[in-house]
Amino acid sequence: MRAEHIFKNDIDPALSFWDGADDNALVCLGVREETHDVKTFIFGPKRPALFHFQPGQFITFDFVIGDAVVNRCYTIASSPTRPHVISITVKRVPGGPVSNWLHDNMSPGQEVNATGALGSFSYTRNPAEKYLLLSGGSGITPMMSMARAQYDLAGESDIVFMHHARTPADIIFRRELELMEVNSRNFKFIPVCEADAKFHSWGGLRGRISAGMLNVAVADYAEREVFVCGPPPYMRAVKALLEQLDFNMAQYHEESFDFAALEQEAAPVLAGGDSFEVMFAKSHRAVACSAQTTVLDAARAEGMRLPSSCAKGLCGTCKSRLLSGKVEMSHQGGIRQREIDQGMILLCCSKPLSDLVIER
Repeated sequence: MRAEHIFKNDIDPALSFWDGADDNALVCLGVREETHDVKTFIFGPKRPALFHFQPGQFITFDFVIGDAVVNRCYTIASSPTRPHVISITVKRVPGGPVSNWLHDNMSPGQEVNATGALGSFSYTRNPAEKYLLLSGGSGITPMMSMARAQYDLAGESDIVFMHHARTPADIIFRRELELMEVNSRNFKFIPVCEADAKFHSWGGLRGRISAGMLNVAVADYAEREVFVCGPPPYMRAVKALLEQLDFNMAQYHEESFDFAALEQEAAPVLAGGDSFEVMFAKSHRAVACSAQTTVLDAARAEGMRLPSSCAKGLCGTCKSRLLSGKVEMSHQGGIRQREIDQGMILLCCSKPLSDLVIER
């Protein structure tokens, strides 16, 4: 994609916003290596348009891997203040089908379908004079979008950004964050590492987050609006610590950085009322599902492992084709109307109205 295509709005002030519901094609414009196992993938709209989203939101991609279409959610790492492109930053996960495919195959010029942006994890919904951004690993991405937006807008809010990494070699966006700290009077970056890297000893804060670390590094944490993102164990530890410190949890906000890795507990199948048979055509499994239970919960209760993430009808990860039968579906934007017209449903928010056959 040429620069004159990207900056078409310089001569066309009426350039519209990209809408994944109408034209969901994106083009990969570039790939940037952040660390030894993390890459940033930069996308632009196939047709000239601008992106509009809240920093911290995610986008759902439809990746064609082999003969299958795999839906996966990634938080947008770029800032809406730079609306010509969006970027996602992805860590290679051993055995991960999508992250490895992206690292090995995605290159400039490739097209991919996507929809969004979605999600409510954003500082724009919780305005404050002071923020504390806490992230672990690749949970840094929504925080980076928020920090970039504040930096570009010369925001007046005081921001402390504490990021936990395994070693100094694993600190994503390190140089950019250090430069933001140098250039901004009200932005402080605090990297924390658990261990040294090869040929790189670490002289900064070490270990896992603790009361002592917070009191030393962010003495006024109790006055701040706190945003947390990282692996589930990291977020649980942060939440438990703040509760122990009698932090006002109304000022606490958390998000999962890896929708694909979320492990949802199966909800019990409700007794009583009508019950229907749900047949999964490809796996040759059949489960009973009451009219008050979602198809996803019923399948999980029987031990089936199905792709899912948000369990709220937001992300589209559990999107499946309904071959026969009828459902009541209450989604929150994770599926487009034309997909519904083509027979697709979201398992996490669909309840049976009859016996079903699903293409899975």
